[in-house]
Amino acid sequence: MKKLFILLFAAFTLSPVMAQSPNYSEDIAPIIYNHCSTCHRSGEIGPMKLTNYDEVKNWAETIKYVTNIQYMPPWKADRDYSELLNVNALSDEQIQTISDWVDAGMPQGDPADEPDFPDFPEGSLLGEPDLTLNFAQTHIHQGNNIDEYRYFVLPTGLTEDKILKAIEFRPGNTEIVHHALMFEDLEGVAAQTDATTPEYGFQGFGGFDGSGSVLGQKQYPGYVPGQKPYRFADGMGQTMGAGADLVVQVHYAPWPVDAPDSSSVNIFFAEESESVDRYVEDYIMLPFNLLGGFFSFFIPPQQVKTFHGTWTLPEKRSFIGLSPHMHLLGLDWEVYVEHQDGSRSNMIKIDDWDFNWQGDYYFKRFIVAEEGDVVHAIASYDNTSENPNNPSNPPQTVTWGEFTTDEMYYLPLFSVPYKNGDENVVFDETTSLEDIGVYDNNNKLYPIAPNPAYGMMNIGLSLKRGGPISVQVVDINGRVIRNIHINEFFSSGKHIINIDAEQFSSGLYFVNVKGKDFSLSEKFVRQ
Repeated sequence: MKKLFILLFAAFTLSPVMAQSPNYSEDIAPIIYNHCSTCHRSGEIGPMKLTNYDEVKNWAETIKYVTNIQYMPPWKADRDYSELLNVNALSDEQIQTISDWVDAGMPQGDPADEPDFPDFPEGSLLGEPDLTLNFAQTHIHQGNNIDEYRYFVLPTGLTEDKILKAIEFRPGNTEIVHHALMFEDLEGVAAQTDATTPEYGFQGFGGFDGSGSVLGQKQYPGYVPGQKPYRFADGMGQTMGAGADLVVQVHYAPWPVDAPDSSSVNIFFAEESESVDRYVEDYIMLPFNLLGGFFSFFIPPQQVKTFHGTWTLPEKRSFIGLSPHMHLLGLDWEVYVEHQDGSRSNMIKIDDWDFNWQGDYYFKRFIVAEEGDVVHAIASYDNTSENPNNPSNPPQTVTWGEFTTDEMYYLPLFSVPYKNGDENVVFDETTSLEDIGVYDNNNKLYPIAPNPAYGMMNIGLSLKRGGPISVQVVDINGRVIRNIHINEFFSSGKHIINIDAEQFSSGLYFVNVKGKDFSLSEKFVRQ
């Protein structure tokens, strides 16, 4: 009897623990499909596929290790410092769930409970581009296990100025293309540099060879593997001038054998029906912004040095994002706005800079700054022998420049002129959504706010499965007034669609959202 009691007691006490053990279908698949499969699938940069139970199980121990040390997914910005879009990082709970699943023997669970794998499009994530620019030649990345930073000049052939809404770099060889930066060149500086080299493109490490004047030109949103290209909100865009060259800086990862690449760039322009009245501008903070001026930027050997730059705003502006950049000596960044009332708005904090995982960062809400407010940008560098990334052994005095042995203090800040109501614009799901409603795990379009509509409308959307969707505004007669998104990929989960109400005359309208197997609609009134 005593043995029977012990067995019964053990059964009752262990069964809740066993019931709580995570399984792949319900607990792991949603994490993998949303945070890992964007890169780890056929045709993308991830070295292994993670698209189903068997594939994930085969790499489970590795996944547990790299997520526990937060090496993967690669997200360097401090999530508690500021609210940023497209944060591809796991919570402590998700990391623990993966560990518990592996420790429990990687149970699959009921396959019927597994979410559908995202419907990733084979081509563009943003739909049909208006202009595609291709490499004129195939570039051969040498198999010497050394990083390569190479610039390619792509003539746009534009005969008139255009308004750019989005730009999408499409790597020809996803195994070697690590990331890419893109610039407008209206003066032909990069083309002149390219003409001096016999091979296609020219080498560099963060700037343009020689004068560096192209760095003062407009910078467009860049490419990071697995990250959906950024589309500017309704009524906003960047200009692309007639006759401009698009200059692409490609970072090729170290590779053991020669490998070819012939990449392309998709460009999306504003439709004629969209009235763009706010142009995105990039102010670039350089060593000129330092207290001691440009020549104060030098880092002696065996020193860790911090530089503090400032920029006082000449007018009231609304910031949408930024793109911090430094080289191999870089340690950290902190950027914030100091307001004249003594308060501050945090922009970004990166405590562990990694040159291999740089990119653009965009805010979930506008950061509004008044004329006279001050942007502070603080960056630290380690030029000691203890820095394993130091390109010089022994360390040498380092100044600002483009090459491997140089360094950069380079910070583009993206903003638009302020418009009344910017404080209330939400670009993506945040912790405060009182005006939008409570999300659930179904395909659902939430009530439009504000309604009656004015300024920028925030429209909450939940998707059960990631895939291409189209968003249109139609009038009461069903006539299409505006195409907001056309076959653009949206991941599963929560989103906010922004539509500028000022684009419409008075009347009753409907916002229609169509996916592969669903259609949603919400009405709004424009007075």
